[in-house]
Amino acid sequence: MALCGASATVAEVLPCEVIVHIFSFLSPWDRLRASSVCSRWRECLFYPSLWPELRLRLRGSDAERCRLDFLMKKCGSFVRELRVEFEGSGSESAAELGTGELVTLKAYVDEMVCVLRSVRTNRNLQKLSVFGDIYLQEQGEKQPYEMDETDEKHSVNIMSRKHRIQQLIEEVLGNSKHLKWLSLGFMMEVVTPTTLAALPQSSANCIEHLSLLDTHFINKSPVVEAVELERFLNLRSLALDFCDFTADVTRVLANSNHVPLHRLSLLMSNIHALDNMPQDADWKVLTRHCANLHVYIMAFNVRNDILLRILKPSIPLERIHFDSSTNGISGDVVDLITQQYNKSLTHLLLIKDVEQGINGFPDVGSDRNEDPMVILAWKCRKLSHLSIHGYVVWAHNLIAIARLRGPGLQVLEVTEESINFDAAMTPLDGDPMHNLIEEVSLGLGKRWHPVMKNEILYVFSETARYFYKEMQRFSEGI
Repeated sequence: MALCGASATVAEVLPCEVIVHIFSFLSPWDRLRASSVCSRWRECLFYPSLWPELRLRLRGSDAERCRLDFLMKKCGSFVRELRVEFEGSGSESAAELGTGELVTLKAYVDEMVCVLRSVRTNRNLQKLSVFGDIYLQEQGEKQPYEMDETDEKHSVNIMSRKHRIQQLIEEVLGNSKHLKWLSLGFMMEVVTPTTLAALPQSSANCIEHLSLLDTHFINKSPVVEAVELERFLNLRSLALDFCDFTADVTRVLANSNHVPLHRLSLLMSNIHALDNMPQDADWKVLTRHCANLHVYIMAFNVRNDILLRILKPSIPLERIHFDSSTNGISGDVVDLITQQYNKSLTHLLLIKDVEQGINGFPDVGSDRNEDPMVILAWKCRKLSHLSIHGYVVWAHNLIAIARLRGPGLQVLEVTEESINFDAAMTPLDGDPMHNLIEEVSLGLGKRWHPVMKNEILYVFSETARYFYKEMQRFSEGI
């Protein structure tokens, strides 16, 4: 954009306040373009009122590093809300990456250092949210292949930067004065038992949302003990690994000197031991103090027998998300959910991330006269979101679910390969899939179609990222 003549004169004489007000209606990219008009407009680009929030998606690109460094130097000292997300390809260890991937990972870690270094002295930071979706092995652990000298050098550099990130996070927390939202999810295991200790007591009193997720893939020691949570008196939303959510933690949160908790998100992953797990009595004590508590559970590869022990009747469960590449969810688990949470359940996601084998997808309603999913749709009157992938969904049962829930079922996501047709119930004339689409659409009161392979949703393909974003929205709904 270029101005000349009278227009240029007007641009030069506009008061800074007017320019800033005009910029406030523009997107960040349009602001950057507008700032090239003249030096005065460029000076107005980074007024604090224009940049209260930054949302960054890091790609591990050296080409973008200069722009990121410029932006953070300008905004890092005054931004109020900072959300950082790594556009990665899933959780991997440094030892499992090739040379090119190690270089990309190193660039990403450098970007994280750049971002955190720029905000470490920002005393006005109110929200910090970091999503990494990757973890790093320490040197000395078992390597899956023999690393050459270049790979080993990159890996060592990455690990040293990981420790630098740990230090910077502690500096950010130590300098914070108004931090209300702290969310570190799937973040390279940089959260340690000493991380929260960096928060001064006055800052701990300000925290309203605390999220420390995905810490148990390697390090089995808890990152937060019950005694540490005693300092967070105004906590209204909490997200933890289930292994960290002990009976002692429920008793701390139920203490009368804590404000009632409104949102609780729990991440379960490959659970084998249930030591000090909250019992039904512990949940009852917690819900008496937190009358408006809503619970969101995400379960990765958790066995059915473990789930049947974890899902206590007194849990005020609103959302539950199953994802597995090993065992499938059984009909008994669905029956238990229907029986115990029919008054509170709004979201159910069933996802199995495996190729269809010789015996097909698992069927939660096999050898039953009444399909558990249909019974769940009938009895869970608040059910508004149902996603299914990798499990058998019979067409006639899908029609029944749509009719039972009607327009109240706002989201019905079922992948096409999960749908089976009963030959005895399929009309001889017409396309069975077309007839199914028409019947389900009629039941829901809106146009519906199954999820095709060419439009696979990230709820099925990037479940960790989906869960983290949904947890954010869930927690913001206090």
